[in-house]
Amino acid sequence: MVPYRDALTLQGRLREARQADLVPDVLLCLEHEPVYTRGRRTEPDDLPMGESWYLSQGLDVADSDRGGRVTYHGPGQLVGYPIMRVREVPAYVHTIESAIVAALADEGVEAEVRDGLTGVWAGEAKIGSIGMHVSRGVTTHGFAVNVDGDLQPFEWIRPCGLDHVRMTSVLKETGRTGAMPCFRKRTAWRFAQAFGRRQRLVSEAGLRRQVAQPVPA
Repeated sequence: MVPYRDALTLQGRLREARQADLVPDVLLCLEHEPVYTRGRRTEPDDLPMGESWYLSQGLDVADSDRGGRVTYHGPGQLVGYPIMRVREVPAYVHTIESAIVAALADEGVEAEVRDGLTGVWAGEAKIGSIGMHVSRGVTTHGFAVNVDGDLQPFEWIRPCGLDHVRMTSVLKETGRTGAMPCFRKRTAWRFAQAFGRRQRLVSEAGLRRQVAQPVPA
């Protein structure tokens, strides 16, 4: 569990380190306290209650330089931040989608991608969202998959700018609680597999030591 703004700071440091080849490609697998994040294409109507109302409900609102529009992050949602070198953005997004679909299949959830829509769907509801930013060939931000968190906050916004969309979760699709620890591991493994990487687990302390190294000018 990492505060959203702390995750932004860590991503920025990792991006600089990756651009300087001080670290390999990294995938952060996190959860956040309740927060709405506004992407670069967010419109006022995406937060129809008004920012002050959300704040009064204990829901933070934060700006983000990722693509896409508004979405919600909260406990019980796995948020993945790949800090990676990429060449072709559409292929990169498609590979993330395929990794999420595979991880959900491991949990017994049949999911799919839809033509013309970014993200992952289970039946008629959306279960995974993707939004990213690329700077000097290195990505930040990434994907979010609803595992066993509260879905009500999605009802108070236009998630990803889509009208009448409903969100679902692993819990809602399977009825099983406590899926997060296994799903986090499965998603990281499927992600590494999809990109042809060998997975190596790193502690938070070890990662922060690596990004503490000075980046060459």
